[in-house]
Parts: sequence; C-alpha cells; structure tokens
Amino acid sequence: MKLNILFINDVHGYLAPHPELFYDATGEVVETAGGYAHIAGLVEQMRKENPNTLLFDGGDTLHGTKPVVDSEGEAMIPILNALQPDALVGHWDFGYGPAQLQKISSQLTFPILGCNVYKQDGSHIFQPTALYEKEGVKIGVIGICAMIVDKVMPEKMGEGLKFTSGVDEVPKHIQHLKSSGADVIILLSHNGFPQDVELLKQVEGIDICLSAHTHNRLYSPIEINGAQIVQCGCHGAFLGKFSIEIIEHKINSSTYELIKIDHSVPKSSAVETLVDQVLEPYHDIRTKVLGNTDRVLHRYGTMNSTMDNFLLKAIAHATKTEIVFSNGWRYGAPIGVGDITENDLYNITPMNPPVSTVDLTGAEIKEMLEENLERTFCKDPFGQMGGYVKRVLGLQINMRIENPKGHRIQEIYYKGEHLKMTKSYMVSFVTTQGVPKKYGKNRMAHEQKAVEAMKTYLNEHPDFSPDTLESFRLV
Repeated sequence: MKLNILFINDVHGYLAPHPELFYDATGEVVETAGGYAHIAGLVEQMRKENPNTLLFDGGDTLHGTKPVVDSEGEAMIPILNALQPDALVGHWDFGYGPAQLQKISSQLTFPILGCNVYKQDGSHIFQPTALYEKEGVKIGVIGICAMIVDKVMPEKMGEGLKFTSGVDEVPKHIQHLKSSGADVIILLSHNGFPQDVELLKQVEGIDICLSAHTHNRLYSPIEINGAQIVQCGCHGAFLGKFSIEIIEHKINSSTYELIKIDHSVPKSSAVETLVDQVLEPYHDIRTKVLGNTDRVLHRYGTMNSTMDNFLLKAIAHATKTEIVFSNGWRYGAPIGVGDITENDLYNITPMNPPVSTVDLTGAEIKEMLEENLERTFCKDPFGQMGGYVKRVLGLQINMRIENPKGHRIQEIYYKGEHLKMTKSYMVSFVTTQGVPKKYGKNRMAHEQKAVEAMKTYLNEHPDFSPDTLESFRLV
C-alpha cells in the first residue's frame, strides 16, 4: 500500500500568495509564494492520485494577519474545513484565549490535538491522539501543542491551562496507539525543531515527526532514533510530502519532498473564493502605499532584523526614546524593495499592541538580555522558550554565543560608551515579550499603538533604509 503524509506548518494566517524570502547565489531574493487556494489545489490533486493520503497542520494557523486576528481566528474556519486537514496542533492559535480556541474547534470538521495541554482538574482540553485507517493500515497520531504557551506567552493565552513538554506523555500514547493496532506512529508537534529532536532521542517508537514552530526549511528528513523529522518553513510557502510504501503493516520504504507553493501549483477555485471573501473588506489597506524601502525588510535573522529595525525606529520616534525593545517574532512576510503598504504594517504586528515606556537600570537591561539569550540558545533544547533574539535599537551588544548562561554578553555600548549598570534609562517597547513585567519601574502605556506609530513615522520619513550597524554582534 502507498500512503501519502502531507504537512504544512506555521502558515500564520497568510491566506493569499504573498512575498516570501528565498536565497540564491546573489543572496536574498523575494518571490511570491503560498496561498490556501494553491495549497488546497495541490492537496486535492494528490488526494485524487492517491486516496490513501493524510494532511496535517502543525499549527500557528489561526493568527498572524489582520483579517484573521480581527475575527479572532474564525475567518479560518471555512477555509480549513474546505482544505480538510486531518488534525491540527497549536501555539499562537491560543492567542485569543482557550475558550475561543475551543469555540473554533467545535466548528472544525477535524480535531485539534494536544497530549500535553491540561485543565486545572488534570483533564485534557483537546484529545491527545487520533487513529486513522487507510486500506487496513492504521496510522496513529500524537499531538503536542507548544510547551511555552503558559511560560513566556501573554497570560491570556494559557489561562487556566498547564502545558508540558510531552516527553512523559508520548511513550504512554505510543503504547496505547500500538495496542489499538497502529502500524505507523506520527508525532505532530509544535514544540520546535531542537525540542523535537531531543524528544526523539529519548522516546522509542515514533516513525515520523512533523515538527513546527521554528520555521526550518528541511528539504530532506533528518533521522533521529529511527524517526524521520521534517519542517516546512512558514507562511504556507511549502508543503511537505512523504510517500510511504507499507508492506505487511510495516514501513518498507519512504521518500520525501519539500514542494514550493508558487504559481505553478494547481489552484482550488472554491478555496480561492473563500479567501477572496475574507480579504475583500481589506482591499484598501492592501493597496494603500505609505512609504517605501530600499532594502528587503524581513525577520529571518536569528540575531538581527531589518523589519524590526523599522518597527523600533517608529516606536523610538513616537516615544522620543533612544533605547527600544521588541520580541524576536518569527512570523511576518518580508517586504520587498519598493512600496510599504498599510497591510504590511499589520503583518509586522497583526495584534497592533500598545507602545509603552519603562525605566530600566543598566543592570536590568543586561539581565533581561542575558535571560533572552539563554531562552534562545540554551544547551538544553527544552530551555529554549523564545523566538529569535530580542530586537534592540540604540544599543550595541557584543556577545559570545558559546558562553554559559548569564555570561554571553561581553559589552553593551550606548552612545559609544559602556552602558552604566547603576544608571536608569527610559526605554520603550511593545508587549510584555519586549520587556517582561518583572523588569523596571514607571511602566506607562503610550497614546499610540504599534501600527499608528509606524504610520506616523512613514508620514514623516517615507523613504526608509534600515541601519547597517546591527545591534547584536558576535565577537
């Protein structure tokens, strides 16, 4: 029997084809990719070619663009039901609170899985596993939602819930699925590639791990302890496809390809209509030009980001501060050389968070940055709880990535001199991921939110060019 396992992850609400960052011999290039109409068209074609096909979604699906955020994820319901994935797990999908995610789940025609998400009474908010059958072959799937939701994300996301790594739960579910006749075991996880590799090292019996969260583009599977692990980038720019031959209820062989979703991919007219219906009210902001950039603005760098350099400059301009912080978000389609539209600004911060100021001492700034570096580069993968490195404007941080916890930063420069540890500095930021609540004094919300700050900045500085001097530098 031939079995197809299809996979998408971290689409982040990008409904239509959009700019995406790729690389060639010249460096960074921006091309149009993605879109649910193309994803659905390709999946439909593959299902026709082989009815023994399963499609899984690795999560970060119900959040990330203005139309999806405005609807608190509900705009995705008809599109996902038309696409017909077989299961979903989550992370930013909890962004509107657990009750809203449960409401959405009740309207989906497929399950949200989460073996590691518990209510206060110890019960699961979503079913831990699912079992599918194709031509007598049973495929067991275990779902893991992002373990960081109740640890480093905004409080409302994990309200009343507990999230674990899944390491303790997965072996029990493997045993249960196998006792129920499962021939193939799939782990559908949003913990991240480093975390999933570590889990696979500790757990026996997984055949395929469909990994998400860290936006890796893996063009071929990596084998860990007998399991094959893949990730498919982000924003729906790729679809992963396992083609598996099963003989006598065992995997005999498999091949894998990472398929780029571009104009050459077939399109579902039905899904295109659904997407157009969601996007129609947003036509004006998608076409309204507010400025331009002479370089690609993106978030694909672990240490520094041209896109966040723009965001932070706008915040600094609004607050009249010189030191600015934001979270190291991964999501957000790149902005190519040329026009910056109003919609681009919402792609940068789809939740349009408030801009705030707070007084931090130099020592607090250093401690906060060291904490963030540890959450990004911790040698224990399960200690990695952030996105990319925190974005910073106004400081020059020289660091050694290989150093132990608390000792990575060598120097912090402010205005050409070492940051003074005992001095207090008024800084600005967006969200508690930018500056956690435990740091600083005199925390105050500014009158402008992030999108308004960026609009104002472009109105006065319509021709934007990002800084060439990056805030974080490896020494």
